[in-house]
Parts: sequence; structure tokens; C-alpha cells
Amino acid sequence: MAYISQTAGYLFLIAFGLAMFIVTKYFARKRNSKDGFLVADRKVGWLMGGASIAASWIWAPALFVSVQVAFEKGIAGVFWFTVPNVIALALFAFLAPKIRKRMPQGYTLPQYIRYRLGPKAHRIYLFPYFFYQLMAVTVQLFAGGSLVSLLTGIPLLVVMPILALISLTYTIVSGLKASMITDFVQLGLIFAIGALIIPLTLSAGTHANMITGAAINIDSGHDSLLGIVGQILNPSVAFSFGIVTAIGLIAGAISDQQYWQRSFAIKKSQVRKAFIFGAILFGIVPVALSTLGFLANSLSISLPEGIDVSMIGVQTVATLLPTWAVFLFVVMLLAGLSSTLDSGLSAASSLWVTDIVGSKDNSDAVRQARLAMVGISLVGLAVAMAVRFIQGFGLQHLWWVFNTIAACIMVPTVLSLYWRRLSEKGVVYGILLAFVIGIPLFIYGNIIDNAVWIVGASLFIVLISTVFCLAIPRRAITRI
Repeated sequence: MAYISQTAGYLFLIAFGLAMFIVTKYFARKRNSKDGFLVADRKVGWLMGGASIAASWIWAPALFVSVQVAFEKGIAGVFWFTVPNVIALALFAFLAPKIRKRMPQGYTLPQYIRYRLGPKAHRIYLFPYFFYQLMAVTVQLFAGGSLVSLLTGIPLLVVMPILALISLTYTIVSGLKASMITDFVQLGLIFAIGALIIPLTLSAGTHANMITGAAINIDSGHDSLLGIVGQILNPSVAFSFGIVTAIGLIAGAISDQQYWQRSFAIKKSQVRKAFIFGAILFGIVPVALSTLGFLANSLSISLPEGIDVSMIGVQTVATLLPTWAVFLFVVMLLAGLSSTLDSGLSAASSLWVTDIVGSKDNSDAVRQARLAMVGISLVGLAVAMAVRFIQGFGLQHLWWVFNTIAACIMVPTVLSLYWRRLSEKGVVYGILLAFVIGIPLFIYGNIIDNAVWIVGASLFIVLISTVFCLAIPRRAITRI
């Protein structure tokens, strides 16, 4: 059932795109230098930097999976989703200053790996780093398209190209600077609209509960503090969901060029403060949105056939509030999705220019960066359309798979910054075995829906990459 007419939906998408483009043109002048386009001249302050970090980490999972896990797993699901998310960003308060010290004029993490370890390790790193940005584009298009399609009735295969074009239109103007400025605006929209819509929805839900005699279920009936702690520490949730989620989220942040790019763009003296601020800002979002999942559970709200369960929060708002409120909620969610989509385009362009093309000339670097944005948009759109036709494959599965691929390089990346004896051979062997053995095991575990296989594969990936890094150290101490 459509809650907004298709005509209103099209007009809204056009208006949203124009607004972001105008903001970019007004606040971010066109960038014609490599440093300007890829790292915003390394002059971003902690306030804008922190807001951009938070906004770009507000992926579709933060907007939709946070509600889904509250709906399906209660307060334990929210805990195991939110806490690792915050830790993942907070870790960069240590990692970002470290890489700035090691490579002050750097652009990407794979560039550092090439300098630190060598060309073989560099080539292996490029796959997960490009893949992660491809998934950043794919997931936002898939989730954003599902959202707009659910509420307006516009076909999903029509919505997704429009969303891709919107982000591409303004990001291509000035690269990372455009992304960070729109991040700041989009985060403001998320907080302002959320502060209005979420209380209104909870109030309407409370009224509905009074009529039906239901009660909002946030912890499967355990309303004492001891009961809540017991739910959080419930072994079944911690094992089947918590371990995989924690590994995936922390690995995802470490393997995401978006945050290394911001590490190089924020002023060196303010980079630690920016990531701490960003982690705090981000944490508010999934906690607030999860209340919609609790409410949906208590009211037994259901989704139309064929709609992914991650849309349960949207359905809850649409069921309880009038059209104008649904419209605002869509603005809020699209702001979050767009912030990550444009960040993914910018991160992919920095990888292409720095690690593939190697452009040094300013005009050629900017031209190549813009071409990369167009390329990753087209490929991400194609993958998002393909995912639409995979039966039973939802947003949570897509999120788990690409975060597990990221886990293959999590430990080697951290060791490259802190352990001087790390060798290229140990890194290459460890990552290859994690890819070749661990990823197929993880996918198989998801296919048969076996928690032991899924968790075991995740732990194997981390363990095998760690063991080979430590077992084959560099004989001579590296210079950096």
C-alpha cells in the first residue's frame, strides 16, 4: 500500500536532489586540485569532521537493521548492534593519528600498505577496499529504493537509478568537500526530524496500546534491571548475533576507505577529537530508532508481502502517523542514506586515483576521480538491481557478507600501524587463506542458517589472518 502518491514521490526526489546540489554549490566551491578534491585540502575542523564521520557511518543498517533487531531480538539485539558500532568509530581516535604520523601526505590506507609492506600486499588490499565502497553504494541504493517504493508505490527498479543520480550530481562537483558539507546538513536533518517524529510515533503507539491492552515489549517481558542485563548477556543472542556483528562492524570501519580518507582530510591536531565526537553523535541514532522496533513488536505490525523486514520501522511510522509525518520521516532516512552514498563515491574515487591510476597532475586526478564516481555508481546500481531478485536475501545478509570480507584484513591493518616486524609474506598468506577458506564457510553457514557455522567462520577468518601475520615476521626491523 502506498502512503504517498507516485507524483508526490517523484517531486520529493527532485526537490531533495536540488536542495543537496544547491548546498554543495553554495558552500563548496568547485575543486580543481588533487588535494582539494580527495582530501579537502586537509583543512577540515573537528566539528564538521565529527558530523561527517557520524553521518557517513549512518548506513542503511543503522537506519533499518537497528529497528529490525529491536523488533526481532529485543534489547539484546539493540545492545549488540549499537555498542560495536560506537567502538568501531572510537577506534579511529587511535588509528587516525597514527597513520597521519606515518604518512602525513597520504590519501588511502592501501597506499600506506604499499609503502609499508610492498606491492603484493597492496594488490590484495585493493579487492576488499573497492568491494567495501561498492557495497556502500549498493546497500544504500537497495535500502533507499525499498523505502521510497514502499511508501510511494514507485517501482524499485525506477527509484534506485534516481537515487544514484542524485548523489552523483552533487558529489561530482567538489569531491570530499561536497560530501562532508552535505553530511553536516544531512545529520542536522536526521536529528531535527527524528526529535519530532519518534516521540510522535511513540505517543501514537502508546495510545494504540491503551486501546488494545498491549504493552510495549522491549525485553521479552523482563522489565527489571536484572532482567535487562540477563537479556543482553543471553548466550543465544550474544553467540548467534553479537559475535558476528561485533567482528563485522569493527572490521568494516577499519576496512572502509571513507574513514581513512577523513583521517587525512581533518586537521592533524583535531583528528582524535573529531572521531570521538563522531562516535558519540552516531550512537544516538540507532538507540533512538530502535524504539520503533519495540513499538512494532508490541503492536504486532506487519509488512506487505515481498517487503524486507528491515522496513518495519518505516511501516510503523506510516501506520500510526499522518502523511505529512511519513513524508518527513522519508526525508530523514534519505538524508542518512545519501550521506553514506556520496561518501562511498568519494572514497572510491580516492582509491582509483591513488592506487590504480596514480595520477599526480591536478587536472587529470580530478578528471579520473569523477570518472571513478560514475563507474562505481553504475556498478553499484547493477548489483543492487541483481540483489532485488535473490529470493530470501535481505539487507542484513548483504551487510554481514561484506563486513565478513572486511574482517580478512582487520588484524593485518592494525598490526601494520603498531607492529614494526609485520611482513608482507605473513599478511599475504593470512589474508588469502581467510578469503579462500573463511568466506565460503561463512556463506555456507548463512545458506543453511547455522549459527555455529557462521560464528565459527567469522572467528576462523580473524584467527587465521592473525596467526600468519605473527608466525612469519619480518627479520629486519622496518623503517616505519
